[in-house]
Amino acid sequence: MPSTALAGIKVLDLSRVLAAPLAGQMLADLGAEVIKVERPGAGDEAREYGPPFLADADGRPTRDAAFYFSCNRNKKSIALDLATADGQAIVRRLAAQSDVVLENFKAGSLKKYGLDYESLKAVNPRLVYCSVTGFGQTGPLAPKPGYDGVFQAMSGMMSVSGYPEEPIKVGISMVDILTSLYAANAIQAALYHRDMHGGPGQHIDMSLLDCGLASLSHFAMNYLISGEVPERRGNGGYGGVPSQAFICADKQIFLVAGNNGQFSRLCEVLGRPDLPHDPRFSETAGRIAHRSDLIEILDAIFPTRPAAEWLAALDAAGVAAGPVNDISEAVAEPQILHREMVREIDHPLGVKLKILANPIRFSETPIDGYAAPPGVGQHTDEILAALGLGDAEREDLRARRIT
Repeated sequence: MPSTALAGIKVLDLSRVLAAPLAGQMLADLGAEVIKVERPGAGDEAREYGPPFLADADGRPTRDAAFYFSCNRNKKSIALDLATADGQAIVRRLAAQSDVVLENFKAGSLKKYGLDYESLKAVNPRLVYCSVTGFGQTGPLAPKPGYDGVFQAMSGMMSVSGYPEEPIKVGISMVDILTSLYAANAIQAALYHRDMHGGPGQHIDMSLLDCGLASLSHFAMNYLISGEVPERRGNGGYGGVPSQAFICADKQIFLVAGNNGQFSRLCEVLGRPDLPHDPRFSETAGRIAHRSDLIEILDAIFPTRPAAEWLAALDAAGVAAGPVNDISEAVAEPQILHREMVREIDHPLGVKLKILANPIRFSETPIDGYAAPPGVGQHTDEILAALGLGDAEREDLRARRIT
């Protein structure tokens, strides 16, 4: 079962692809009932973002991509054509019974369907309505479409990622993922304000560009205070030095020696106890100022031994370090296995589906299980019946391809 932390909260999820659906999945993991509205037949376009596609019990690929499974578990799916008056009427009826509406249509585009915040607020004044768009609901770029890579570029995230000669985007859709976390936090804060302080519902305006910029955190503060644009340092960090990846005899490791004591212990492991006494390296500020000199020395030492030997010695010395893993190595890490971050759940097709578990660990309201992401419209009849639509009405909607 999902957590019971948000039990009783009802979420109407009109969103597609990644950022907003991932926020809906977080709420579902935490115990909210999340109803996902999808296009009849095709469903969320994220279902097409493959390969890879889930294979059925006979090993044949389905039409559902792994991408879709990353952000839609623990939800129910209803198929509705929002371009029809009947489809819009059903959404309004669902919104009247919901606590939250989550959508990521282009700014202003739901108004023509009568499904924008003001329209649904008239149906349900207590509604928390969260809009997730590329540029937000206001401003000169509000109508523009956009995707994660665009926002990594525009927000400055790419400018601090990569090597001096080339900015590089983060490999995963990082702005989408960060926006989903901001959105889930904002929704819960709005619900708390409504339910604990007697406030009304409200509209939450989430912008991927805003979230990308906000994620620059201390990098942005360094610029705002100094006026200096941060340089790209590849795998090097901006804290203590060394803080970066090193090539060993067989693979890379990443280590951080963030203070003088850690640096001294690192130098003992490296067989260079003299380095902390070098005036260039004796203090943190000096090591930062003479970064290139120090890294040149360390780069010559690490290739002399395999990664496992270095890591064992660094662990024994209390220096923070770890292997640079690919995904197959990461999910096989003993600590990851112990934490059960990879789970196997049943899928209605009769196959096992491996998923990444939610990393939140509650003592009193644990997330004990997961329901597989739904098929397109899998729960349409159940949801419509709960609204009071009889067999004949539901069949009529199907015949007219509204569901």
